[in-house]
Amino acid sequence: MYCRVSSLKQTIDGSGLDSQEHRCRRYAEQHGYVVEKVFTDDVSGGGDFLKRKGMVALLEYLRRRRTTDYVVIFDDLKRFARDTLFHLQLRAQMDRYNARIECLNFRFEDTPEGKFVEIIHAAQGQLEREQNGRQTVQKMCARLEQGYFVFHAPIGYRYEKVGHHGKLLVLNEPYASVIKEALEGFASGRFQTQAEMRRYLEGCECIPKNAKGQIAKKRTADLLKHPAYAGYVEHERWGISFRKGQHEPLISLETYRKNQERLNGKPLVPTRKDLNKEFPLRGFVVCGDCGHPYTASFTKGKTKYHPYYVCQQRRCDSYGKSIRRADLEGAFETVLKHMTPSKEVFALAMAMLKDQWNKREEIQSTQEKEHQKTLAEIEQKIEKVIDMMIDANSDIVRQNLTKRLAQLEKEKLITEGQINATAQPLRSLESIARTSLDFLANPRKLWESERLEDKRAVLKLAFAEPWAYHRNEGARTPNFSLPFKALDEISPPQNEVVPPVRLELTLPKEPDFESG
Repeated sequence: MYCRVSSLKQTIDGSGLDSQEHRCRRYAEQHGYVVEKVFTDDVSGGGDFLKRKGMVALLEYLRRRRTTDYVVIFDDLKRFARDTLFHLQLRAQMDRYNARIECLNFRFEDTPEGKFVEIIHAAQGQLEREQNGRQTVQKMCARLEQGYFVFHAPIGYRYEKVGHHGKLLVLNEPYASVIKEALEGFASGRFQTQAEMRRYLEGCECIPKNAKGQIAKKRTADLLKHPAYAGYVEHERWGISFRKGQHEPLISLETYRKNQERLNGKPLVPTRKDLNKEFPLRGFVVCGDCGHPYTASFTKGKTKYHPYYVCQQRRCDSYGKSIRRADLEGAFETVLKHMTPSKEVFALAMAMLKDQWNKREEIQSTQEKEHQKTLAEIEQKIEKVIDMMIDANSDIVRQNLTKRLAQLEKEKLITEGQINATAQPLRSLESIARTSLDFLANPRKLWESERLEDKRAVLKLAFAEPWAYHRNEGARTPNFSLPFKALDEISPPQNEVVPPVRLELTLPKEPDFESG
């Protein structure tokens, strides 16, 4: 016997398979047949029958016992196949294995008239399937046009019935917070490459991964490109233009726009794959002789393994000469310790920053006026395109104008999002600068974190270029990033640590140390 329902949900929530099997068993009893085996599927009957595991198992069962005359019982002809071509191919396969087909609601006849009727019934099944598919797409399009997301919920969301909305995307924690941090981190430059963002997600236990504990490259790009996270919906293939959705956004439209610009811009050098917690300075610290990044590994001793950094440039004087990890990383921590600024210099820098921060209100007001001007220009273009569509006599011209109109509508939404962002009142400098000040006051504190991402952040934010270390002469003078240079001096070790005061600096573009 063969029983099939169209989806796994019908198998779990319904009794379709059990009902079919019950009717088929009664049919077998009435005709004196002994049921030897039951095969089931929970997939659609359209398309290639070889993609149905239950059908493949049935055909293999018949192939191995082709000398035995079997009768294969179906509850309904539609359970056999809902595609005319594959119906005929499956029939031929059954005949090849000496199996006779019997159906509860259709009688197979090996006559010209019987075959004709059979083909008509198979074609009718295909017609119904395609009509159902069309109706489903039409309903989904209607929901999309109203701003409702209709596909599988993106990670960070789940569906929930909400009042008059029906099924609506709602935030799903803790996934939502993790995805939000990843998307905003990529937009801000915290994650310089998709590889860094992917590594962050792989370090979060709640995010689903493959059997190797990894996240596919395409999946990272899909997350960044997904407009649903910004609270918008779109489906170009169905003619649904970019529009505001009914669900709560995870990130701002401006953050989404920045991510698209980064994706479409010049790709950065991918993050090194050999970074690990055992050697956080790998790729950043360079040889004092040749300037190439040190590699790192463990060397086996008599009783244990010893960690070393080593230069592998053959023409270098330090080639193959190992440096103990404790010596090199100890010297680096000394550099971090000396980076604490004095109280006087820090207070002066704070006063200067507050003055610059207050001037941002003027800049924000200017930006809002520019966005308003851009919005007015876009609206004028939209009106012109609509007038041209009304006067157009060619279908090709109308199609091109429709595409242009959709693009202008998308630009309008993005500009409105920028206006909303600039219209928000600025928070005070003190209210948003706790993290920045903590780092500037004591970068060593972040370095002592157990997370590799935090250690790599110190290297990016505190240094303008890789740090050189010579195996005999020790550490070379580091080139610090602009925020630390702006403090005018680096306090000596005996100076007191600056007490927590809130501050945030605009940092320069982060250098890429992973390319070494």
